[in-house]
Amino acid sequence: MIASMTGFARAAGTTGPVQWAWEVRSVNGRGLDVRLRVPNGCEAVGEAARAALQKALARGQCQLSLSLTKPETAARVRINAALLASLAAAVARVPVPEGLAPATMDGLLAIRGVIESEDEPSAEPEALARDLAAGVVRLVADLVAARRDEGRQLEAIVSDQVARMGELTRAAEDCPARKPEAVRARLAAAVAGLLEAGGLDPERLHQEAVLMAARADVREELDRLHAHLAAVSELLAAGGAVGRRLDFLAQELGREANTLCAKANDVALSRIGLDLKAVVEQFREQVQNVE
Repeated sequence: MIASMTGFARAAGTTGPVQWAWEVRSVNGRGLDVRLRVPNGCEAVGEAARAALQKALARGQCQLSLSLTKPETAARVRINAALLASLAAAVARVPVPEGLAPATMDGLLAIRGVIESEDEPSAEPEALARDLAAGVVRLVADLVAARRDEGRQLEAIVSDQVARMGELTRAAEDCPARKPEAVRARLAAAVAGLLEAGGLDPERLHQEAVLMAARADVREELDRLHAHLAAVSELLAAGGAVGRRLDFLAQELGREANTLCAKANDVALSRIGLDLKAVVEQFREQVQNVE
């Protein structure tokens, strides 16, 4: 099975009060390029995620990101009631000197230790690292599955195009313009035109006829088209990371289709060649997305 280079995956979870989410998007590319964006302090787990993607994929440009979110909560404070009561009792036993105001509640609360702030619970670093690593495993598996799902659809399209190219190649092979009698008729007409020009000896006419026949022969192009299409079918059957080789074969198919059109000296054969060129171009566009 072939795989596409296009896909998306997301893996999210919660560790303690921390919500985290991995996301990765991949598109087609000449090689494998994984670009990473993680919060400060998460560089190590980010590099491990990059390595996991590089191990699972062969081609594609990937954008990998990690987001961490800690929910905002109101500050939690606690009054040390025992200490406050002890302070109030102690103040009550002490006579207030003249000129001083008695102790007030806000004054007592301002004494260090009476009001205590409770730290918000935070995720243990080891637990967070463990959960993030498990998320990467899910993320990579989901991305591979997404690329394979699209690869199945892509393979159906490409297979239809290969079948169509095969039909057009056989149509060119069976074209009436390639029959010996048709070739002889065109050569006879060309030779007649040369004779009308005058001044050509029989040996020169023979050489011209041979050159015309060679230029009109598309047997080699047809044989190479059949060979390239067979190679494409073998690659599709083998599956795996065959995108580069399919792209190369698409270029070769385009070259042979161009030569077929250039050599065609008949309207019917030219039309077949143009139709073949159009399908080859569609095929080449599709295989650009194959891993």
